[in-house]
Amino acid sequence: MAHISSISAGMFSDLSVCVDLDQNTLAIVNPTQITLKACFANEIANGTAPGVDTGEFIRIKNVREFPSMGTPPNIVNVPVYGSKTSQQIQGQADAPSMELTLNYIGTDWQDTANYLGSLVGDNVQRVFRFTLMNDKPTTHASTTAGLGTVANSQYFWYGKIEAFQVNPQLTDANTATVTITVQSEFFGAYTD
Repeated sequence: MAHISSISAGMFSDLSVCVDLDQNTLAIVNPTQITLKACFANEIANGTAPGVDTGEFIRIKNVREFPSMGTPPNIVNVPVYGSKTSQQIQGQADAPSMELTLNYIGTDWQDTANYLGSLVGDNVQRVFRFTLMNDKPTTHASTTAGLGTVANSQYFWYGKIEAFQVNPQLTDANTATVTITVQSEFFGAYTD
């Protein structure tokens, strides 16, 4: 399938994190489309121990709100002597941090081995994948038989899950805020 070619809501958009540290290291050393997608070959359930060099990933589910994805603007306003307006020049973009708001399910984020909660603040750089989709795929693997069954655009980056805060609600579902720091440029958009 190709990139999305029509206007619609990205209702099935997905964020995943590679938990296979061997594939993760290969992708960080050599960030090509092939090595990045290899990190997302086999989805495993939250709480399952990853294999060795088989591309396991865990989906971050129940996201209520995604932040903007992609490279931030690198524009700097420079005052010009004698001019009523400043000029804009290209500068160096700062790496953003991302904050996700999600519906809180405690078992997904418990601080136990192989659960997403154990990744918070562990200081390990991992490959993340954001997939923009309008339709539900058969699987979330970065393959022709997985995400390739629907139009999609995949973006990859290295980052760390730095913080996790629960937001108790008295009148609505409990939510949580997950902060992910971005440690690289964004790679993509790729598709299957």
